[in-house]
Amino acid sequence: MDKFVIKGPSKIKGDIRISGSKNAALPILAATLLFSKPVELKNVPNVRDIQTMLNLLRFFKKKIKISKNKNTIKIYNSKKIRTYLPYSISKTMRGSIICLGGLVSKYGKAISAYPGGCAIGTRPINYHLDALKKLGMKYEIKKGYIYATAKNGLKGNNIKFKKISVGATENSIIAASLAKGKTILKNCAIEPEIKDLTKFLSSAGANIKWIGKRTVQIIGVQKLRSINYTVMGDRIETGTMAIAAAITGGTLKIKGLDPKIINTELELLKKTGSIIKYGKNEIKIFGAKKIKNIKLIKTKEYPGFPTDLQAQFMTLLCKAEGRSVIAENIFENRFMHVLELQRLGAKILLKNNKAIIEGNSKFEGAELMSSDLRASVALVLAAMVAKGTSIIHRVYHLDRGYEKIEDKLRKVGARIKRVS
Repeated sequence: MDKFVIKGPSKIKGDIRISGSKNAALPILAATLLFSKPVELKNVPNVRDIQTMLNLLRFFKKKIKISKNKNTIKIYNSKKIRTYLPYSISKTMRGSIICLGGLVSKYGKAISAYPGGCAIGTRPINYHLDALKKLGMKYEIKKGYIYATAKNGLKGNNIKFKKISVGATENSIIAASLAKGKTILKNCAIEPEIKDLTKFLSSAGANIKWIGKRTVQIIGVQKLRSINYTVMGDRIETGTMAIAAAITGGTLKIKGLDPKIINTELELLKKTGSIIKYGKNEIKIFGAKKIKNIKLIKTKEYPGFPTDLQAQFMTLLCKAEGRSVIAENIFENRFMHVLELQRLGAKILLKNNKAIIEGNSKFEGAELMSSDLRASVALVLAAMVAKGTSIIHRVYHLDRGYEKIEDKLRKVGARIKRVS
């Protein structure tokens, strides 16, 4: 099992190009189930979750061709598509559930295992099932599998989500694209990755229109046309790299994402003392010599502060002057990195959904254990500013969502290596 060996402290300096967005590419790949014609996707990140999704599409009998650089993928249909989603694949990635809507919409049936993924919370799929049921899907659950049918196809309906859900919004948009008639989805998640999904589908002929901040109208079409599409850059990787510059007091130019997409995160980094300059699809960040505390950060649905950057930002605030508080409002089990940060010397008190962070921590290198994707990268950031050597075990969590992160960090000054 691979691990990272990191020698600190280090200072980040240079240029980094951000990979394509994992969280945009996954629903787009799931949406290719709607197509009979070939689809070509560019700027797809070569990470484990994407490989899992491609293996799932292969299992469904889609034909996949991958370019030498692994970032361009061509997907072809086959005459006989399999509509069964096995537990052996779905257990490794929660995003597999978004294949359900596409299979039922296109083929009228699906058997899907309950999904897996990071152990950061319950993340129930009832919002997915409720929405698909309103579109005409009938289902029953037996022995950990969802048996779903829509013998006469899906039909448009008005659906208001009880709670904002990224996955349920994606699943419903995909399913409604080929449903008969009009669908109105209200109280939708509006993450940039969802907007990228609707842009992709619209480019292929889907009739999708945002008619309110959190309301989307979809008029079903009979088929989608062949398309070449470039996936957006990864905003969470962008935020992570910006925090890497801030925590090390470094200077970093980050290319490959429109800065407007992460305005909330960049404004918070400015409050900690970082200076940020904006360009077209790039930012340049100058980390402060003295990091300022932030009284309270609350994770919230987009355009609020993302839960996927909570762990990284907590690491930064450990080095700030004064007390900071982070309230985690999205997942109930997303403080697993705290114990590992404490092993390095962090002073953090957990109280219900809040982490109270006493700043001015002096990190000392230690052996650490990754628990989930974003917690893992938070430990990498901490190890980069710790005195001495740190070893981070179980970095396969990192490989789920970051493409060659050790190579990127090494090129800009981090002393990091992968050991098998």
